[in-house]
Amino acid sequence: MAVKVRIPTPLQRLTQGREEVEGVPGTVMELITSLDSAFPGIAERISENGKVRRFVNIYVNEEDIRFLNAEETAVKDGDEVSIVPAIAGGGR
Repeated sequence: MAVKVRIPTPLQRLTQGREEVEGVPGTVMELITSLDSAFPGIAERISENGKVRRFVNIYVNEEDIRFLNAEETAVKDGDEVSIVPAIAGGGR
């Protein structure tokens, strides 16, 4: 069993249109690094200097990693990880 990673629409062009891919257990940053090996360019859109970008939210089993151990949050076989770009705007 692997880690299930949900890919947001803007990043699906890097995953050949796939909405969901498999990742390896470890920490969130290790997962991002392994995703980048399979889908080059995805890490730079999600993270920078070993940290998740400010406007990207990552959830492990529906828990926001900012309230867990951030980038060091553990992911294990069977976990579901969602990458969610923050959306802002709405002015006139």
